Amino acid sequence: MTEPLVAIVAGSKSDEELIDEASSTLSELGIPHEKRIISAHRTPNRAMEFASTAKARGLKAIIAIAGKAAHLAGVLASKTIIPVIGVPAKTSDLGGMDSLLSTVQMPSGIPVATVAIGKTGAKNAALLAAQILALSDESLSQRYESFRMGLSEKVEQDDREFSES
Repeated sequence: MTEPLVAIVAGSKSDEELIDEASSTLSELGIPHEKRIISAHRTPNRAMEFASTAKARGLKAIIAIAGKAAHLAGVLASKTIIPVIGVPAKTSDLGGMDSLLSTVQMPSGIPVATVAIGKTGAKNAALLAAQILALSDESLSQRYESFRMGLSEKVEQDDREFSES
């Protein structure tokens, strides 16, 4: 089995739908990845150990999914130099705005790339990880370009069908 290049880490099993969205997107592009449940608040030692060993284990990017006080991405970013992409989860309290602000408002020197709230964000996080990896992987670069061309072709097909109806 190929060693994972990307880790998808969620703060809770309740984020499984977002984990699956990111995972299926990475799989579609042929990117080996792992999925973990690690809480910045309930398992802080595991979070620190995971992040501090990420580079040595061959990871090239981490996707961190969390809701409410969404500190997971920032905690992981504080202990590694590999890119961390934060996905704010939608919440019942504030619809995900709490997660978004907790993820995006990082102090200077500890960057976290932050994408949209929810499933769109999970998919885009996987695509951003793919773009990062594609910079040094020509085969992946070609697969990613093919994926993007497929998006354009889908819109053109939808337009043809729409204009003919």
